[in-house]
Amino acid sequence: MSSPQTNHDPEQIQPTMYSRTKGVNPFVLLFSIIIIFSVLSYIVPAGQYERTEQDGRTVIDPNSFQFIESTPVGLLDIFNSIHLGMIEGAPIIFFVLVFGGALGILNGTGAINAFIQYVPIKFKNKELLLIPIMTLVFALLGAMIGSAEDALVYIAIITPLVLALGFDKLTAFAIVFVGMSMGFTAGITNPFNVGVAQTVAELPTFSGMGLRIILFIALYGATVSYIYLHVMRIKKNPSLGVFGNEAERAIAGKGTTVEKLTVPHKAILSLLLVTFIIMIYGVISLGWFITEIASIFLMLSIIASIIVRKRPNEIADHFVSGCADMIKGALIIGIAYGVLVILEEGNLIDTILYYSANMLEGLPPLLSTIGFFAVQSMINFFVPSGSGQAALTMPLMTPLADMIGVTRQTAVLAFQLGDGVSKVIFPTSATLMAGLAIAGIPYGRYVRWVLPLVLINATIGCIFLIVAQIIGYGPY
Repeated sequence: MSSPQTNHDPEQIQPTMYSRTKGVNPFVLLFSIIIIFSVLSYIVPAGQYERTEQDGRTVIDPNSFQFIESTPVGLLDIFNSIHLGMIEGAPIIFFVLVFGGALGILNGTGAINAFIQYVPIKFKNKELLLIPIMTLVFALLGAMIGSAEDALVYIAIITPLVLALGFDKLTAFAIVFVGMSMGFTAGITNPFNVGVAQTVAELPTFSGMGLRIILFIALYGATVSYIYLHVMRIKKNPSLGVFGNEAERAIAGKGTTVEKLTVPHKAILSLLLVTFIIMIYGVISLGWFITEIASIFLMLSIIASIIVRKRPNEIADHFVSGCADMIKGALIIGIAYGVLVILEEGNLIDTILYYSANMLEGLPPLLSTIGFFAVQSMINFFVPSGSGQAALTMPLMTPLADMIGVTRQTAVLAFQLGDGVSKVIFPTSATLMAGLAIAGIPYGRYVRWVLPLVLINATIGCIFLIVAQIIGYGPY
């Protein structure tokens, strides 16, 4: 393969989820997990905690567990879970489709393609400067406002830009998803994991921020260094990267038409920047979530099309085309939610929580912090939602921490690490699987790449938990 070029045909480097790459099909993987848990519903005893409403959230009474009559999942239930999972995941599924349509409209203006070609020329011989900058941006979004599902927005935008710089799809995916997940893990002021967990644990909101800032710096340094090592390897040997057929043709220098960055393009890009700022403000101050994010981006794309004088029929065609590009990722989200449906119908989640809590009771405090981390990581496989896991587990972990001599703040730290470190690898994460599909990266190939980083970040997490226990991380 020839050395990377900077002039590429933008139509050839768009990310695609239909790239001819080898690996386990994500639909097969997730359906296999559904079958496994369905079988376990006949083996693992069903259990149940009593739940109550507290400040608008469902919380568990930690002393109320009891085994109940088994509710094994039948053959029809296995297939019902697909449809029910689609219903459960509908808000995120339709967010992905609406955003995909909006992105299709925006791509139709030519502004993004022109910018993608402009950046490599502007940063010629300085491409590596973009990696820590872009990773920091997405990490801060995760750490400060709890960005997660909206990683799908940025993956679709950043992937062609990174390919145009001569890097591969794994680099783009790591900058956005891994960077954002790392920030989400550190949770400096993340309302969805730390905020909920501290509320349940009756801690002052966002207390203990100092140690989380240091944790953020450590995780950020490890993540950026790991991405750099990958980039250096593929620069020496491009066959080690994940490019896809479209990118390989672009890197080979086929189709070198350069689209000029015009005044209307610059106006659209400026509008895009303003939109992102408004989105961040809306999430922080106005309580916006995926509905508002999708809506404002759709509004932006229509205004952008008006700027370049697109006809209504053209706008509609671009919208449908953009939705079509996202359909695989949207469907994967529904299948991932189907796993949760099976766990709920088999009444397995509470049993898993009960035995996990019992495992921790006999450990000394210093080891218990690591045990909390391990248990939360395991539960994250079944409940891959930061706020959902916090509301589910912290009512159990808080009194358990009190009993075994671990501060509540340390228990929260163990929760956020358990929720976040494993989030970048578990296939039950709908956002992960959808993002990989959008970027066109096989799950198996990604796991082999990211596993060492997961182990590095898990080691960093264990060190911070030990320090937290030693210093009596508080206020209590």
